[in-house]
Amino acid sequence: MSPCTCEFRFYEELNDYLPPAQRKTTITREITGTPSVKDAIESLGVPHTEIDLILVDGVSVRFDRRLRGGERVAVYPEFERFDITPLHRLRPRPLRQPRFVADVHLGTLARYLRLLGFDTRYENDLDDGELAELTSRERRVLLTCDVGLLKRKAVVRGQWLRSRDPERQVGEVVEALQLKRAFRPFTRCLTCNGLLGAVERKHVEGLVPPRVFRRFRSFKRCRDCQRVYWRGTHFARLEHLVAHLRSA
Repeated sequence: MSPCTCEFRFYEELNDYLPPAQRKTTITREITGTPSVKDAIESLGVPHTEIDLILVDGVSVRFDRRLRGGERVAVYPEFERFDITPLHRLRPRPLRQPRFVADVHLGTLARYLRLLGFDTRYENDLDDGELAELTSRERRVLLTCDVGLLKRKAVVRGQWLRSRDPERQVGEVVEALQLKRAFRPFTRCLTCNGLLGAVERKHVEGLVPPRVFRRFRSFKRCRDCQRVYWRGTHFARLEHLVAHLRSA
């Protein structure tokens, strides 16, 4: 192998980021200068947020390891079945209380995560730089379908979503981050992300349609935006979604 090239091999779901012809095979790539292994890997399309372990010529390294040519680089996603504690594990420890920020195309996903009780920031006018800065400053997991956004240096925790269907997306997040035990359904406002609290029926008169006030006895209200919730026609469908995610 030429001293101006390196060999890369990606394992398991990291292959999803590669063109079909480069999946599950060794990729030979020319390098210029002495790039960091992080930059070399991301130039092939794989964001650093998805990587848990890098071996260069069989030795565990960090992202700032410099390549000089001739190296063999093996790149692995998160390990669930093997203890790699003695090695340089590159993914940050999971957040004790998972919190999220969703990019501008994931408004419905943000609502579903709030439905499950997860603190999820979403604003439809944030640019990529603002999203990256927010996820770092507030220690949130960035959710996006844009691989390029996950390559920003400021992004420490991120999840690339394969599906474009919101219900499948929330299933991806729940499975990837093992969130089932953390569900707290119907505790957050779907609109503003605020916490819900029980409210006496007499205090919502005039805030809900008269027919709703006559029919229902139990209400919750958002502590931030004051939106009122009750077990209306959509509740059964949302309850079914929560049950499906618990059992999937």
